[in-house]
Amino acid sequence: MSPPLPDLTHDDYTIACICPMGVELAAVEGMMDEQHPNIPSSIDKNTYTFGRMGVHNIVVAVMPEAGNDRAAAVATQLSNDFRSIKFCLLIGIGGGIPDLARDIDIRLGDVVVSWPSNRFGGVVQFDRGKDHSYNQFERTGMLQKPPDILLSTVQRLEALHARVDSRIPVFLEEMLARFPKMRKRNYVYQGATKDQLFWMEYEHIGGTDCGNCDSSQTVEREVRDDSTPMIHYGTIGSSNVVIRDSVKREILKADLGILCVEMEAASFINNFSCLVIRGICDYADSHKNKAWQPYAAATAAGYVKELLSLIPSL
Repeated sequence: MSPPLPDLTHDDYTIACICPMGVELAAVEGMMDEQHPNIPSSIDKNTYTFGRMGVHNIVVAVMPEAGNDRAAAVATQLSNDFRSIKFCLLIGIGGGIPDLARDIDIRLGDVVVSWPSNRFGGVVQFDRGKDHSYNQFERTGMLQKPPDILLSTVQRLEALHARVDSRIPVFLEEMLARFPKMRKRNYVYQGATKDQLFWMEYEHIGGTDCGNCDSSQTVEREVRDDSTPMIHYGTIGSSNVVIRDSVKREILKADLGILCVEMEAASFINNFSCLVIRGICDYADSHKNKAWQPYAAATAAGYVKELLSLIPSL
C-alpha cells in the first residue's frame, strides 16, 4: 500500500506546465510518477492538474482553446496563483518544417525544443511586427531566452544523447503499461509508411487522411534505423493562425529559419521564463490531419520527463 500523500499547498509547486489541448494534457498526466489531489482555492480561474515528475512537484494548466490570446490569459492567472514557480514549460504539438538542404530531417513524432539564436530568443511571433518602407516587415514578438538552469540542463541532455539513446521510448512504454487505453487512443508510433512529406506543389486530394493522395509525390528520405524520435533545437514560429500551406511554410523557413510552427508560445513574452517543447504531428501543409497528434504529444511529454530528471529539487 502506497504511503499517504503529504498535504501540499500552492507554494509547494515549483514548475508550471501549460498544455494547449486535452491531447497534450493526457500525455503529461500519463508521464507523471504521481498525481496529487486538487488544492481547494476560491481564487483560481484556471483548471489545474497537480502531480510529481521525478523530484519535482508540477502544476499543469490546460487552455480552454488554442491561440496566443487565450494562452496569455492562462499564463497570467497561473503566475498569480503560484508564487513559487521557477519556470514554465509549454508542452504541445506543432507543424514541422524540415530543411533537408541543411540536413534538418524533421519527421512526425520528433521533438522540437526552443533554443536561442543570434536573432531570436527561441520563439518568434511571425504575425506580429512593424511595417517599414520598401515592404520591409520587422517582427517584434520574440520570447526571451529561458532561465540559465533550463539552458544548461538542455545542453546536458543534448550531450547525453550524443552518447546514449534518449529515454523517451522507455517512458512511453511505461506510460502505456500503466494506461493501456492510451494505446487505443493512438498514443503510439503510427509507422514510417504513414509519415509522408509531400512535395510543396502537391496539394491534398481530400478526406481525413492521405489515403487518396499520390505517394509518388512524396519526398524521398533516408530510412531511419528505428522509431526513436529525434530531438531538434532551434527557433519555433508562433502565431494566432493555423498554418496548413506548404508555400507559406517554405517562406517562413527561408525568412526566419524556424523548425516548427505553433499557436501559443509567443503569448508568454511578458509572463514567464519559458521553454517550449513541441512534438511534431504534421508538416504545416494541406495534408495536415490529427492522426499523429496523440503520439506527438506523448514524445513531447517524454522529453520533459527526461529533462526534469536532470534538474535537482528546486
